[in-house]
Amino acid sequence: MSTESPTPTTAAAPRGALARLLDSDLLHGFLRSPITVLSALIVLAILIAALLAPVIAPQNPFDPATLNLMDGFSRPMQANAFTGNVYWLGTDAQGRDLFSAILYGSRVSLLVGFAAVAFAAVLGIALGLIAGYRGGWVDSLIMRIADVQLSFPAILVALLIFGVFKGVVPPALHDKAAIYVLILAIGLSDWVQYARTVRSSTLAERNKEYVQAARVIGVPAPTILLRHILPNVMGPVLVIATIGLALAIILESTLSFLGVGVPPTQPSLGTLIRVGQDYLFSGEWWIVFFPGLTLLLLALSVNLLGDWLRDALDPRLRR
Repeated sequence: MSTESPTPTTAAAPRGALARLLDSDLLHGFLRSPITVLSALIVLAILIAALLAPVIAPQNPFDPATLNLMDGFSRPMQANAFTGNVYWLGTDAQGRDLFSAILYGSRVSLLVGFAAVAFAAVLGIALGLIAGYRGGWVDSLIMRIADVQLSFPAILVALLIFGVFKGVVPPALHDKAAIYVLILAIGLSDWVQYARTVRSSTLAERNKEYVQAARVIGVPAPTILLRHILPNVMGPVLVIATIGLALAIILESTLSFLGVGVPPTQPSLGTLIRVGQDYLFSGEWWIVFFPGLTLLLLALSVNLLGDWLRDALDPRLRR
């Protein structure tokens, strides 16, 4: 009588992050929303085009050696009367190809937008975690500063920072440091919403059992904040950061349109719109139309992505 050894059962291999993502409700919800998919494709296309601007742009619009004044005011998709050159989106008064200018300008706008959002998020999350976890006078001080800043429009805060910068820094360094000051100004005007959101979530998390257990075994407060509380409050922060990216790009364009943003040697979408509005009523409509359309599509698409992400991460809003 032979005895057969039982066949060992093999445990199912853990699925990778990609497999979990492909099978998640988040991805299925994303694919079921045509507007969200279209918005993501628009943002991705603008981002890739901006990153590859030196490769795909027909000319460097900010290199005077590549410009020809005879190409000035060329209409979109029409041959220039003097040179015969054809430009997809036309040219401006200096003969700059608008398609190339938009690609290079989008790089500056996206750089400032992403950097300002990152700076505001880091500052706001840090202050929100400290205020919610410590409480007491620390919480009161941070929240009163936030309340004071909320009483001023973001653009006024940014203009104030620019005014201080121009009064302190020598004029020779204004153009070199303009982008960094712009990032600082937008970030400092936008950290409050991160701090208030993270503080409210931290207040709810700090009294839960896992935080109390970590305190009992002697885990330091910074470790509790970074390893235990922070991952549980990141959902609302991602939504705020997505919508904040669109607001940061618009604020950068507004400041550049007012002449206090990036220097003319590194123009953004706002600078291109400011230049184009001088010729709007003289018939050269394309100089302001195409940069404005690019800014509109970028900001609207990012806002739509933020709205979808808010609904997807909030169980109360799921249908």
